[in-house]
Amino acid sequence: MATQPISDSNKRVIPLEEYLSTSYEPDCEFDEGAVLERNVGEFEHSFLQTLLATLFTNNMDEWGVFGLTEQRIQIAEQKFRVPDVSVLRIGARTSDVLSEPPLAVIEIMSPEDTIRRTAQKAAEYCLFGIEHVWVIEPSSRMAYRGTATGLERIVDGELSIPDTRIAIRLADLFQKLDRIRSMDAR
Repeated sequence: MATQPISDSNKRVIPLEEYLSTSYEPDCEFDEGAVLERNVGEFEHSFLQTLLATLFTNNMDEWGVFGLTEQRIQIAEQKFRVPDVSVLRIGARTSDVLSEPPLAVIEIMSPEDTIRRTAQKAAEYCLFGIEHVWVIEPSSRMAYRGTATGLERIVDGELSIPDTRIAIRLADLFQKLDRIRSMDAR
């Protein structure tokens, strides 16, 4: 989720067509000509991303949704984001690049990510029409709801969507993370 441009020292702007036809490893975001790296690859980030996508997929029939990891979403004509997890309703239109808002997106912060930049990204998602934007910060064991004006700390301890059966207790997520971490110390 970093905002570090992948370009030369002159901040070279690339055309949209070049971004769309280039493979990045890991995938990068695009903001009006600038290709932006995302912070990924740390254990806690990776584990939570896998756990969340698995939860949505395992509960697909009951919750009426499914999860995708690192799915490109075009949120404006010259702006593409790649959330850690996207949640779509069963029957939603799918494509290689989503152009309609998913039901929810989840960003998992890495140590290099800043609250300020993450809040800006969450606001962009909301302005695009994504109703549920969640940000998880593994190091502090905190989570936030994204709004059009920034981030609000989740104090009830649950990621949920009204009028659905979706309810994910943050304590359960962090307990699983701690359990895996403790097994590593053996």
